[in-house]
Amino acid sequence: MNITESFNGKTLVITGGTGSFGSTVLKHFLTSKIGEIRIISRDEKKQDMMRHMLQADNHEYASKVRFYVGNVRNIDSVREVMCGANYVFHAAALKEVPSCEFFPMEAVRTNIVGTDNVITASVENRVERVVFLSTDKAAYPINSMGMTKAVGEKIVAARAQNAFERGGTILASTRYGNVMCSRGSVIPLFIDQIKNKRPITITDPNMTRFLMNLDEAVDLVAFAFENAEPGDLFIQKADASAIGDLADGVMKVFGKTEKKIIGTRHGEKLYETLMTREERLRSTDMGNYFKITPDGRSLNYDKFYVEGNVLTEGEEAYTSHNTNRLDVDGVVAKIMTTDYVKEELEGRPHMVEA
Repeated sequence: MNITESFNGKTLVITGGTGSFGSTVLKHFLTSKIGEIRIISRDEKKQDMMRHMLQADNHEYASKVRFYVGNVRNIDSVREVMCGANYVFHAAALKEVPSCEFFPMEAVRTNIVGTDNVITASVENRVERVVFLSTDKAAYPINSMGMTKAVGEKIVAARAQNAFERGGTILASTRYGNVMCSRGSVIPLFIDQIKNKRPITITDPNMTRFLMNLDEAVDLVAFAFENAEPGDLFIQKADASAIGDLADGVMKVFGKTEKKIIGTRHGEKLYETLMTREERLRSTDMGNYFKITPDGRSLNYDKFYVEGNVLTEGEEAYTSHNTNRLDVDGVVAKIMTTDYVKEELEGRPHMVEA
């Protein structure tokens, strides 16, 4: 990833920044000419771990990073971290499907109210650009995590024009598929099961999932940062794999074990959708990315009834079933691009979260 001069001397806030997404942003940005990176998160232990890792591995640049203990649910703590900031990557969220299914109101408070708080504090402090990180589960959502992230996207789109007119703040969203080896990802589970000589547990071997590494996730956010107009949603074209092939690929790297089919869990889909048929109508193909512009139709629907029908669906959604499908060797090559897999093979410790 090429860090542009746009970040030179600027202050970047990363909400939920102690996870693997924040760590990857630091890897790309820390030695650049960026002025300051602010990490806000709830967990002081993870902040302390990240602080020590910075001191050990990047001592001369560690002073660029400042840590704020806070929660996006609390607008006062968000206001504090936004004071004097230029840019925001909003990654804080409840992301695990089962947790959100059991505690949907907790997902509402973080993924919906938290997102609104980040926008409010950003606009009040005249932050220049805010990029919201969303998920493929927000497209045709069937679980609480996807539903709350979908509402988060809607909040960004709904507030974007006013935010720009009030203070020049550009709000945009990114939506991406499963980030390999992040919190809730199945790959660390498979590796742990193999190392402990237990069967790999597979929900449905024919289920497909998008596969992205953390560098690709950061690339998507950076692309959105550079190209967004108010309310835009950006999607990166991504490879996918069947879960059965993914399990075989992990075993090809870490060793053979048995497979155990446990059945689909609550809130899971057979395949994931990154772009709906309806969104495809408003999309622009930008090479490795799609840009979806906000739905700018008037709320006065009478004219549509009077003047005729409105086209509301494109030809086909963009899903993990119809994108480039990796075979087992392709899965091996893909997972070997992750630091987590490399560190597991070397026996080194790592942080798992996104």
